[in-house]
Amino acid sequence: MNTLLENRLLNDYQHDFPLLAAPFEAIAQELGVSESEVLHTLTLLQQQGVVSRVGAVFRPRSIGASTLAALAAPEESLEEVAAMVSSYPEVNHNYQREHHYNLWFVVTAPDEVALQRVLKEIEARSACRVLVLPLVEDYHIDLGFDMTGNRRKSASFVAAHAGSPRQPYLPSLDESRVIAAIQSGLPLVARPYAAAGASLGLSEAAVTGCLQNLVRQGVIKRMGVVVRHHELGYRANAMVVWDVPDEEVSSLGHCLGKLEFVTLCYRRPRRLPAWRYNLFCMIHGHDREEVLARVEEMRQGCGLQHIACEVLFSTRRFKQCGARYGRVAA
Repeated sequence: MNTLLENRLLNDYQHDFPLLAAPFEAIAQELGVSESEVLHTLTLLQQQGVVSRVGAVFRPRSIGASTLAALAAPEESLEEVAAMVSSYPEVNHNYQREHHYNLWFVVTAPDEVALQRVLKEIEARSACRVLVLPLVEDYHIDLGFDMTGNRRKSASFVAAHAGSPRQPYLPSLDESRVIAAIQSGLPLVARPYAAAGASLGLSEAAVTGCLQNLVRQGVIKRMGVVVRHHELGYRANAMVVWDVPDEEVSSLGHCLGKLEFVTLCYRRPRRLPAWRYNLFCMIHGHDREEVLARVEEMRQGCGLQHIACEVLFSTRRFKQCGARYGRVAA
């Protein structure tokens, strides 16, 4: 196995994946290897679980409806409740975290009605109150991982990837079909867009045209190699939540979002009296001590020394996959 090739594919192609007829050939030419080597390496990395998929990452709430949610499951039934939550295709992330609210999951559905149906079913079946925390404003959302330690976020990058949720984009029929066909990843073949189109009765050009428009509309946040952080050695991750005065959330959120080790930063609603926190960010590190040191850097760097916060380390990953926005019509 070519370790240098692995590292280049994992680090350099998490963003800006080519929307060309033969994208793997273009990558091979850039790296000075053969197309077959690129495809073989990505296939092995996917089989090993290091790569989740190669394809589109959709911006939250740009299409359909989604929310972060949490519940407090009794310890003796946690695994049973987690399995039930994970059984919903609308749930794409499901983690146990160190907190009274010990199960945190993301629900994505075609519309708000379907989203609320899933949340109500989970609440009824678990007999636990579900804390529903939809996105209010994002300051930085980019679960790309730097394998070199040299990548830095620019202020312009953060600004371009932040903002309040807009009215969800209404995809065309063809765009909806393309989204459903590629939401689990592109096929790892020489002409992936042609292969996806063949299953839909669409031309290769029609598929790439749909994807290019979805990128322009901000529906697709990035096209690239989607990695799994735990398998890359980032074995500690924590959701850090802050109780920030409402008038200061945006300025502090933008400050945190610029820090290179913050992968996600966003505002979500308080749910008083059960939940007091309104600013969330995610930190991934190689161990617990690294994450806690980063939290202290955040406090010092953004003047958060007197702001109440909690650090919710994840302890188990029950489910992690790409969001599902629809099914391919027969």
